[in-house]
Amino acid sequence: MRGVRKLRGLDLLLGVSALFALPMAVAQAQTATSTADIIEKLAVDGEADIDIAALRQQAADRIKARADAQPQKRPPIAPQLTKLPQVRFDIVFDQDSSLVRPASYQTIGTIADALTDPKTRPYRYLIVDHVEAAGRRDHNLILSQRRADSIRDVLVNTFKVHPKRLQALGLGEEQLQDVNRPAAPANARVQIIAIGKFETEPATPAAAAQKGAAAKKKR
Repeated sequence: MRGVRKLRGLDLLLGVSALFALPMAVAQAQTATSTADIIEKLAVDGEADIDIAALRQQAADRIKARADAQPQKRPPIAPQLTKLPQVRFDIVFDQDSSLVRPASYQTIGTIADALTDPKTRPYRYLIVDHVEAAGRRDHNLILSQRRADSIRDVLVNTFKVHPKRLQALGLGEEQLQDVNRPAAPANARVQIIAIGKFETEPATPAAAAQKGAAAKKKR
């Protein structure tokens, strides 16, 4: 009887373990699928002539001029961005802050996994942050740029994505994702956009000479 009880206890333990393992396996599969989906969307040459500094200035000038006071009537600052390969995702920040909440590090890590895949490594990307239309427009533009910079910093410093492959742009509420609902959460999403090829820096003559000398020694 004791052997039977032990066996039944073991079966029960294995069954409980399987129940806990199943959601974990499903979660891992979902993460893998999500990463694969991101890679598929971003491993594309989205070559575009984008002057990021000019876009920032254009947004700031529009706010200073108090043009398009009604959010629903504002034309996009950078309509060309909508035509490039991209993914959109949600990042949670502290209230009225550029500090990324810990819960969003997993999302950024998934993006980093996709950006460091061999299929995406030949390309450069633009991080674009948006905020919903609430409060002061000039404050939202500044906050949005800080948040875009913050995401880039996490990708570079925490997840080791090459810094020269990433640029950051905050558009505030100047290019709403849901024009019909300016205050909706959908307007606070972040975009990762493919903007062109990543060209590694050419080797210096000294470095090239060292490489050639090392190759000769190996022979």
